[in-house]
Amino acid sequence: MDTREILEKVKRGEISVEEAEGFFRREPFEELGYAKLDFHREVRTSFPEVIFCSGKPDQYLVSIYQKMVEATGRAFGTRATQEQYELVKKVLPQAIYDPVSRILKVEPEGGMPEGTGMIAICSGGTADVPVAEEAAQTAEYFGAHVERVYDVGVSGLHRILNRLDTIQKANCIVAVAGMEGALASVLGGLVSNPVIAVPTSVGYGASMHGLSALLTMINSCANGIAVVNIDNGYGAGYVATQINRLAVRND
Repeated sequence: MDTREILEKVKRGEISVEEAEGFFRREPFEELGYAKLDFHREVRTSFPEVIFCSGKPDQYLVSIYQKMVEATGRAFGTRATQEQYELVKKVLPQAIYDPVSRILKVEPEGGMPEGTGMIAICSGGTADVPVAEEAAQTAEYFGAHVERVYDVGVSGLHRILNRLDTIQKANCIVAVAGMEGALASVLGGLVSNPVIAVPTSVGYGASMHGLSALLTMINSCANGIAVVNIDNGYGAGYVATQINRLAVRND
């Protein structure tokens, strides 16, 4: 539970003042020896801690998911494998895994609430969709409404123009592209709101595993573009959600 939820429950008489006080007196993290679970991160930042699954020993990963679900009723992890999903599912049957984005999550009981505002996630090509989906599902998990605009790379600009009305209405646009990474520059010249550029490692030899797209994006002549790391869909989805929340709050 976050701070507001606890206070609302006290107001409705669902929990006692003493129970609420016990929550606020808890340590800001739970010490597991091999990990420190930061349950108060959502109190400080309004975003819960997210699990980076890649490379974690099996027993640590499963225990972390269990602890987080016990404490908060949900958990969200990135860069998970099918094998990790099978392990987590044994102890948390409600776990959901998407092999495209590689997101492994447990949603709150009753499902996720309807998203607010609007973020447009645009991908250059179909090969960029895994990174785009990591961004999209991250933003959705954090409470944003997402519109997906996929396979609109610069080799066919008419595809962007066909969805331009939707893109221009978004509070924030995420441009996910490999190869030469020009999609972010094109979008930056068409919209009034911020563009978050995500270079992907998609491309032939001279793309240098995404370095070519990264250099194009950080050297863009279009204004209003910020760039995250190569293949960092999660980072883009997080920042896009922050921008979207500001826009919704101002509205």
